[in-house]
Amino acid sequence: MNEMLNKLAAAVSDDEDLETLVKSLLELLEAVTGLESTYLTSIDTAKGVQRIVFARNSKNLSIPEGLTVSWGDTLCKRAIDEGQLYTDNVRYLWGDSEAAKTLGLVTYVSEPVHIGDNELYGTLCGASRHKVKVSDEARRLLAMFSRLIARQLERDQLLATLRREHITLQEYARSDPLTGIPNRRAMDAELKRSLANADRGNGRIHLAFIDLDGFKSINDDYGHDAGDRFLIEMAKRIKAGLREGDFIARIGGDEFVVFGTAFSSDYERSRIAIRQRLEALSRGTFHLGMTSIDYEGASVGVVTSEPGMKSPEALLARADDAMYQVKRERRKHTAELK
Repeated sequence: MNEMLNKLAAAVSDDEDLETLVKSLLELLEAVTGLESTYLTSIDTAKGVQRIVFARNSKNLSIPEGLTVSWGDTLCKRAIDEGQLYTDNVRYLWGDSEAAKTLGLVTYVSEPVHIGDNELYGTLCGASRHKVKVSDEARRLLAMFSRLIARQLERDQLLATLRREHITLQEYARSDPLTGIPNRRAMDAELKRSLANADRGNGRIHLAFIDLDGFKSINDDYGHDAGDRFLIEMAKRIKAGLREGDFIARIGGDEFVVFGTAFSSDYERSRIAIRQRLEALSRGTFHLGMTSIDYEGASVGVVTSEPGMKSPEALLARADDAMYQVKRERRKHTAELK
């Protein structure tokens, strides 16, 4: 008895996963009942199927893990529906069961596993092809094991939910809520990583700073809803035109950053090509709800990282300066045309 209690204590350790817990309990269940097979099932009532999740087959009777059967013809369903959770005369009680006939079952015991708000997860069962007397004490242990498994299932579900929520929160914290693209925090982390990788491989990073000229006028003339639509559409257009592996982020109200690996050693020609491509992507007709505007394009400054550069802030500052140089040139050109 002491050995069994020690095994039970080990089985319910807080750091055990479901498989470890269940397999330990199935071994204990076999020991206290003397049944040939002990197993845990899951039930999908919507699909009408029952699946063997874990099983222990110590003798000649084999109930394989992963086996899926129709829920309607199972002994488990009959036992629950009829309130007959134990019998040592399966042939008499459920002689029409094809599963019982095929396996030659004589003794069967089961306990439902409920989780949450009394939701039926599955069953904890034992079976034998021989007549076996299962004591009341053994059945009480079976019920307790069922509750332990339910607790573990609920714990696993809670942990999975927390992990999903944590991932969602992480993504939200690193995403711009309006456009859905990465935000400044995400850009800082990714740019730092990219610079480090480039330095290790003797590579370079091209970075473009994009400022949406005239955005304030769009907000003033058409309203903030139109301004938001403009930003969303701009993000979509730029993102759609990037190379595979390029990174885009919105880092301010009307400011975007794009960066990626420099594949050509002709850095000047690459910078010109990147600037022209981004200017073209930002130029065109934008449909903003009830109105449309013809936008002349953003000011884009493009720079290339130097060997050994590891500071995202330094590269970003250089790109910002390059963008303002472009902006000044555009303003000068516009003034000359007037």
